[in-house]
Amino acid sequence: MDSIRLDNTLPNVFLARTDIQSDIWRRDVTLEKGMTYLIEAQSGTGKSSLCSFIIGYRKDYDGRILFDDKDSRRYKNNEWTDLRRCHVSLLFQELRLFPELTAMENIEIKNSLTQFKTRKEIERWMEALGIADKMQSPVRLLSFGQQQRVAMIRALVQPFDFLLADEPVSHLDEINSKVMADIMMEEARRQGAGIVITSIGKHMNLPYDKTLCL
Repeated sequence: MDSIRLDNTLPNVFLARTDIQSDIWRRDVTLEKGMTYLIEAQSGTGKSSLCSFIIGYRKDYDGRILFDDKDSRRYKNNEWTDLRRCHVSLLFQELRLFPELTAMENIEIKNSLTQFKTRKEIERWMEALGIADKMQSPVRLLSFGQQQRVAMIRALVQPFDFLLADEPVSHLDEINSKVMADIMMEEARRQGAGIVITSIGKHMNLPYDKTLCL
């Protein structure tokens, strides 16, 4: 997949509003593979909704979202499965980890489907992010910042053309934010992928090609 196009897209909940001022909503915007984007937003402007629309978890929007000029509303279930497994990876703001599983099990449950990374590669990322000692700890016992790091690694254990990260460093200090940014950027460049980061304030320090205001 080379592009994600948002054509006159708007969440249904905003349809009655006439005061929308956005670089994305009700615009014709194309996100290109290999580019890095920062989407800045205020709380309640729909940034998490945007991620859910793109990944196909929600369809309560007006307008169109196109992948390589194909309208996503025409996608069948098997096409969505392929998109989520091979083309678009999402780091959820709320993480969506399994609390009863360990940090490593949360990552391996996805990697077992993709067979994309070796255990040694995963362990190296965990070491770099300072959570190697939490590898066998149930996620429910980890801080939110530690869970963010687990969720980020899980998002990277698959092939992707676009990586969406919804407020990925909201609970991280500068050191861990930088390490996460470096790992994310390195993997995206290795795959030639695009990165889309959302933020309501604190954001990753990446070489953004474009900043859009939601």
